[in-house]
Amino acid sequence: MLIAALLVLVAVAAGVWWLSRNLDDIAKNAIQNYASAMTQAPVKVGAVQLAPTHGRGSIHDLRVGNPKGFKTAHALQVRKIAVDVDMTTVTHDVIVIRQITIEAPDVVYEKGESLTNFDALMRNIAAYIGESAPSGTRSGKKLIVDALTIRAARAHASAPLLSGKTVDINLPDIALKDIGRAQGGVTPGELGGIVTNAIRARLIASFNFDRLLQSGSQVLDKAGATIKGWFGK
Repeated sequence: MLIAALLVLVAVAAGVWWLSRNLDDIAKNAIQNYASAMTQAPVKVGAVQLAPTHGRGSIHDLRVGNPKGFKTAHALQVRKIAVDVDMTTVTHDVIVIRQITIEAPDVVYEKGESLTNFDALMRNIAAYIGESAPSGTRSGKKLIVDALTIRAARAHASAPLLSGKTVDINLPDIALKDIGRAQGGVTPGELGGIVTNAIRARLIASFNFDRLLQSGSQVLDKAGATIKGWFGK
C-alpha cells in the first residue's frame, strides 16, 4: 500500500510538472481549434504565455483568416492580446476579467459580392453560438470584462473593383467598459462577437464603400488626396 501510494504521488507530481511545462501549448492549440470552429476561418497563434497564479496571460501574433469567398490575405492580425483575470472569481459561474488589451491589430475590411468579410465572420460566430448551446439554454462559464482596449490599429479596405489592392488608414482607439455586466455575464463566443462587432462598427464609420467604388481608379492614383474626405475622426 505504501509503495502504491508513493507511485500515485510520483504520477501526480509528474502530471503537474508536465501540465505546467505544456500549459502554454495546450492553451495555444485550444484557441486555434475553438476560434477556427467559431469563425469558420483559419486561426493561427504564434505563442501563448500564461501566469495562472497571477491571473495574467498573453497571446502573441494572432492571425484570423477570411471565410470562404474572400480574396485578401486575412481579416485580422494582432501583435499581442493581454488579459488580466480576477482570480477570486475563477471558481464562480461568472468570471470577471479586469482588463483585455489588444495591441496593434491589422484589419482588412473586404467587400464581397453580397457582404463583407466581417459580416461573414459575425454570421459564423452567431451560428456557432446557436448550434453549440442546448435548445433554450446556455451552459458553461460566463464572463464580465471591466475594460477592453484596442489601440494602435490599422485598417485596410478592399472591394472587387480594386482587384485585391487596398486603401489604408490608422483607426482611432476603441475602449469598451463593463461588457456583460448588465446581462450577468456573456459566453466566450458572445464576447468574441462583441469585439468583432466593435471593430466592424468602427470600420463602417471609417470606410465608405459607395465612394470607394465610385472613385474607381482615382482611389489608387489620388489616395492621399481623397482619404481625408472619406474618414471621420
